[in-house]
Amino acid sequence: MEFEFEPIGIIHTPFTERGDTPVQPAGGAGIQGTVEVFEEYRPALKDLDGFSHIMLIWVLHRSDGYTLQVVPHRHSEIRGLFATRSPNRPNPIGVSVVRLDGIEQGLLHIRDVDMLDGSPLLDIKPWVPEFNDGDEIRAGWLEEEGRTGKGRRSSAGLRRKG
Repeated sequence: MEFEFEPIGIIHTPFTERGDTPVQPAGGAGIQGTVEVFEEYRPALKDLDGFSHIMLIWVLHRSDGYTLQVVPHRHSEIRGLFATRSPNRPNPIGVSVVRLDGIEQGLLHIRDVDMLDGSPLLDIKPWVPEFNDGDEIRAGWLEEEGRTGKGRRSSAGLRRKG
């Protein structure tokens, strides 16, 4: 089975080097960026301006291969890739919930960015707390270590294992 995706826009951020990017949107709190939605997709932005947060699905366009086990940045144990948020994945797809500050002429003004400048945008979805948040959310091994990555920079420093 094979899939092919076409970008619907481009994400613009102040981050041009992998080592400068925040670790997740919480690490990029307050940092501003824009999303340039291509002309043919702009009618789909109707009614999006009423949402405070949106989910961006984008391509980790500078991902550098992957391994099935990694030592996450600033951690010490080997973890399974799918138990981490490493940017190096079999399908280099990023998902970020960002704050939507406004929309003008196909340009979305966003905050809390954690992606590289020039990242291709695949989709936009509104973030609806009732659909996404649950009462029994657990953070697995991150809770055990008491380290969730808030305020951290650079996913590029991930050390790969086997």
